[in-house]
Amino acid sequence: MELSLRHRTAVICGSTQGIGYGIAQELAGLGADCILLARNEAQLMVRSQALPKTEGQQHGYRVADFTDTSAVRQAIDSIVADTTVHILVNNTGGPAPGLITQASPTAFTQAFEQHLVNNQTLVQAVLPGMRQAGYGRILNVISTSVRIPLRNLGVSNTIRGAVASWAKSLSNEVAADGITVNNLLPGFIETSRLESLIGTMAKARETDPETIAQELRLEIPAGRFGKVHEIAALAAFLASPAAAYINGTSITVDGGRTGSI
Repeated sequence: MELSLRHRTAVICGSTQGIGYGIAQELAGLGADCILLARNEAQLMVRSQALPKTEGQQHGYRVADFTDTSAVRQAIDSIVADTTVHILVNNTGGPAPGLITQASPTAFTQAFEQHLVNNQTLVQAVLPGMRQAGYGRILNVISTSVRIPLRNLGVSNTIRGAVASWAKSLSNEVAADGITVNNLLPGFIETSRLESLIGTMAKARETDPETIAQELRLEIPAGRFGKVHEIAALAAFLASPAAAYINGTSITVDGGRTGSI
């Protein structure tokens, strides 16, 4: 099985922590040159220097706040000016929790720009290089809400669904160029976002976070939360030559929690 990513360059968004950084570690472990893209320059510097360099890679980073679409455009333009990007991982923090009936219209437009508009900007910038190379992997970290909407995440459910439809349309248009587009749907993965969501739920119910965490674990056939490396491994496989015929899919990584086929 051909898994090597040597001589491939990957741009990983939201990559100073959690799932994003986990994916960067896996891609680097397979030999990719990784460019981290996030808003905290101090963390970007530390994280990029800590990535594996078993194949003599040169890792780097760019600073961009995903709430600023112009900053994202400037960052990716500076990358593709002298680098061919073979792998793009679209990943950014989800909208704040809350009921959809209580969400302001502005919350939807802001989330749309932060997720879908930025994804489009990034893809349009890297596509020419991918087409010329005859190799491209676009991975979108979304949510299991693409399958079944999650409670108290009204805006997030809406935007995640939009991104999934966008990705499917994109996959059909670029497949003949040797480019694949796939979505990763993480369930409850042990990250700071999950910790924050549990804290918010505990506060709303006036109980302790561990009570909420235990209730959530009971919803998962595996009986536990997922580890970052478990979803990062799937991303690394989808980014590899071995996954060349997997395209236009949305794959859940949730221990069996999602109640659909």
